[in-house]
Parts: sequence; C-alpha cells; structure tokens
Amino acid sequence: MITTILAVFVIALTMSVLVTPRVRGFGIRFGAMDHPHERKVHMVPIPRVGGLAMVVAFFGTLALIGFLPVEKAHYPIWDRKIAHLFAGSLVVFGVGILDDFRHLSARIKLLAQIAAATLAFFGGVGIELFLFSDKPLGPIMSYGLTVFWFVLFINAVNLIDGLDGLAGGICFFTSAIMVIFSVLRGEHTIAILYAGLGGTVLGFLRYNFNPASIFMGDGGSYFLGYTIAGLSILGSQKSQVGAIILMPLLAMGIPVFDTLLSPIRRFIQGRDIFKPDKGHIHHQFIRMGFSARRTVLILYGITFALCLSAVILVNLRDEQAGLFLILLGAGAVIFTQKLGYFGYLAYDKIYGWFRDVSDVAGLTRDRRSFLNVQIDISASKSAEELWSNVGRAMDMLNFDKGILTIYGNSDPAVDSNSDISEKAQSSMQFTWTSDGYKPWAQEDRNDLLKLELPLLDSAQKNIGTLFIEKDVRRDPISHYTLRRIEHLRRTLTAALSRILAEEPGRVSLSGGL
Repeated sequence: MITTILAVFVIALTMSVLVTPRVRGFGIRFGAMDHPHERKVHMVPIPRVGGLAMVVAFFGTLALIGFLPVEKAHYPIWDRKIAHLFAGSLVVFGVGILDDFRHLSARIKLLAQIAAATLAFFGGVGIELFLFSDKPLGPIMSYGLTVFWFVLFINAVNLIDGLDGLAGGICFFTSAIMVIFSVLRGEHTIAILYAGLGGTVLGFLRYNFNPASIFMGDGGSYFLGYTIAGLSILGSQKSQVGAIILMPLLAMGIPVFDTLLSPIRRFIQGRDIFKPDKGHIHHQFIRMGFSARRTVLILYGITFALCLSAVILVNLRDEQAGLFLILLGAGAVIFTQKLGYFGYLAYDKIYGWFRDVSDVAGLTRDRRSFLNVQIDISASKSAEELWSNVGRAMDMLNFDKGILTIYGNSDPAVDSNSDISEKAQSSMQFTWTSDGYKPWAQEDRNDLLKLELPLLDSAQKNIGTLFIEKDVRRDPISHYTLRRIEHLRRTLTAALSRILAEEPGRVSLSGGL
C-alpha cells in the first residue's frame, strides 16, 4: 500500500508539473489576470487560473488509479461519500474560477460554498459526534457544524493566498502530515486522496513559489480548502471526533486563526467584514520589513511545527490533549500579539470600547446620575427652575461658567427687522458660575474651552443660546463631556420650548438673573 500511495503522489506531481504551464497560457489568452493594486505584492499582471491546473491534475490522477494495483475496497472513486465530496469540490471550484474571470459578490460565493457543503453532507460527509465524545449530534446541529467546517477551511485557504506559494505550501504540509497519519490508522483510501492532493499542490508550487508565474486564484483556493475539509471529516467518521478531526485544523492553524479573527478585526476597526484588506498575518510580516519570500518561509516553518504538534496531540489522552490545546492557543495569542497583529485589541482600547458601550447603555453610575438631572430638567416648571437644574448638570460636568439667553417670542437670527433694543428687552439671561470661578483671571486665556450652543425648537426657530466655559488645564475634558453636552442641549431645548409655550408672557417679561 505504501508503494501505491507513493505512486499516486508521483503521478499527481508529474501531471501538475506538466499541466500548469499550459493552463497558464490559457489564462493569459483569455484574460484571467491578477492585476497589481494596493493590496497586491506583485508588480506585473499574472494569470490566476492555477486552480484549473490543480483540478485537472488531481482528477486525472484519480482516473489513473484504476491502472494501479489498488484493492477495490480502497479505490476512491466508487465510494458514495467521496463521490458527493468530489461533486461539491467541483461546485466551489466552478464558482471560484468564474470569480477569477468575472468578480462575483461575496454573497453569491458564500451561498455556493454552503451549497457545496450541503451536497457533501447529504452524501454522508458530515460531523456526527461531539468533540472528544461518542455522543451523536442531532441532524440540525450536525448539518450546521459541517457547513461551518467547510466554509471555514475554504475561506482560510482563500485569505492566506496573499503571497507567492504561501497557501499552496501550507496545504502541502497539511496533506503530507495527513497521509502519514492516515496510513498509521489504516485509512488507506484517505491516504491515497491526500497523497494525490499533496502531489498536485507540490507540482503547482513549482510555478507558484516566489517569484510566481501563476496564481491559484479563488478556483484553486476554494478547491483546496473544500477538499481538505471534506477529507478531514471522512477520516474521523470511524472514530470519536476528537484529536482526529483536529489534525488538519491544527496543521492549517495559521490561515484558520487568521480567518476567524479577520471579521472581528474589521468589525472593531469599523470596516466591512467582507471587504478584503491588508491586515492579515502575512501582511504584518511584510510591514515588519521581511521580504515576501522570507515571510513565506517563516510561515512554512510555523506550519511544520504545527504539524508536529498535531502528531503529539493525537497521542495524548483527552485531558492532556485539552491542556496541550490551551497551551498552544496561549502561545499563538502571545506570538500574534508580539507580531502587532492585535494592536487594535490592546487593553486600553478594549477597556475604552466597553466603557463607551456601558455609558451609552446607561450602565455606568455617572451616566445614570446625569440622566437623573436630565429628567429634572425636562420636568422643570419655570425658567428659574430650569436654569437651576442646568447648573447642576454643568457642575457635574466640571464646567466653570454658563450663560443661558432666552429670546422668548423674538428670534434674533430670524427677526432681522426688529430693533436691537427691542430684542434685548424681549430676552432674559441667566448666569451660573462654579465655586472657584474668578472672572478677572479668565481674560485672554488660551486654555479655555468655550462653546456656544444654539437652542432650536421643532420649527427650527432659535429660542435661546447656551454659552458654556471650562478651564481644561484645571480639569481636562473627559471621554463623555461632548456627548453629555449634546444630551444637555437637546433636553434643555425641549424643556424650554414647553415652558415658552405654556407661559410666553411671563418668560419674555421677566428679568434675568
């Protein structure tokens, strides 16, 4: 059987080496080119139809297996599950190669990935047991987990395909370790398929490694990710779903880790979670000054170490395996933190984000206290009571001075024909100062925050102006000062509009304080 596996590997390698140059010419002829732009490292257009070469080499190899001395029980193509798996791989490849020629929307590509995973699931390729357990999953949970597994691997390979030879090399290491592991477990059919996939990828790397003359494109990355995901499920169905299915997951640790965190990173940064960017792990190495070739070699080394870790994992008991995974995960987090990949997840930023969320939701004590003052302002019965409550709000915000001018029924910004003296007579003014306020020391200072806020009612009529002043050297502006001021302005405007509507004569004829 070892001889057969080696023969499959050599056939796939040879076919890939021979087919890839011809497919490259096909891509150039029909314009399936990857043009340089801000997210790309290469400087000239390069064909992106390498996936077609890998599919032809892989399935061509499977066709030739019939001429090898393989036992019928190990012949892959007649197995119902494998047939459904291959059908799904052709679905995702077809969508990917179409995207290489004509860019498709993220929604269409995701739906195609789900459809291909569904095809494999109903053919019997599904995750059926809980992790580290022999307890079966329900059909709905089994389907959801299986689809997630396929989509995760497909997009992991796709996202890591940003440097010459990077995705292909990682997939080759994963296939190689799975060949060895499958042979040791007596899974000869799975070993043959992984050998064919590994040979196909290695032959393609002859032209894809830096400097690349052809890219695998979405067609290639989709095909590789889908096939590895499916074979990992097939290899684990005859045993408990534990360390067995984690083997390819750990071997593909770099792209999987990057894929899981990319949407979170984009969400935190306020970007479209489906829009590509230059924030992936390999991009971080480039920013650190490493060349593209050296970055790929470093990530190859990490992948090789992860493959060895996977071998250690499957030889541990469940408790030891769990501890090993925890230590490995902690090491991965520390490594990526040192790499600068999680700069946006620094403690102060995370703490600030949660603090902002808590404040907006009204969970902090300061926000609740200020909300109570807003309620009192809204319930004010007169201008005097209104201003007293506004003074409490300004004191809470550590402001030094506040002046409220109420125009009553005369709006100086609109009623331009009125005499200035008449406008002054029809307005009233309130002034508030903090306990330590010294007016003679406030002149000609450049460390004062001064804000003049127009109070516009629902009809966009200016019914007043609020002027506030703060010594930022004595007390800096807090994270929420400007937000609190806007809340104050809106509450004050609504309350003042109500008071003017209820007692217009009294307000306009009263003297200021």
